[in-house]
Amino acid sequence: MENLAITVLGNRNSGKSTTWNQLFEGKVKTGKKIRKLYLREREYVHVFLVSGSPEERESYVGNIIGEQKPRIVLCSMQYRADVTQTIQFFSDNNYFIFSQWLNPGYFDPNETPTPDDLELMKYLLSLHSIVGIRNGKSEVAPRINEIRDFIYGWASSRNLIIKE
Repeated sequence: MENLAITVLGNRNSGKSTTWNQLFEGKVKTGKKIRKLYLREREYVHVFLVSGSPEERESYVGNIIGEQKPRIVLCSMQYRADVTQTIQFFSDNNYFIFSQWLNPGYFDPNETPTPDDLELMKYLLSLHSIVGIRNGKSEVAPRINEIRDFIYGWASSRNLIIKE
């Protein structure tokens, strides 16, 4: 696949934005431009961040990204039926999808994962993707390290790592 979409899927207030804030080591919001994401000291890649999910914004992810052609997109996705539009955008635009489903999410009332009533895992796995269920109530650092390591390996094999 030519491009990479790192997605965090979950209910409202499940920990999606916390994931991006921890990954960037500070509060971040959806931008209009591609930004640097440091993966190691003095090594970074260019990414586009969609922090608030397109579903919550009631916006099409393609409109949020605009005319830019980012190789790597980080995107929050809300667990609801219309998230398939966001997933389909990535599939249609040649993105490999690496997704963490926060189940349960940080503020979810349950302590254990809930069934995938929307069958989104089946849908995601029918595309070019890797999906993992992660507990949004647990420490965020292991999830961040997993994302960082995946991006580093993917970007390294495509000569996308920039060294200062």
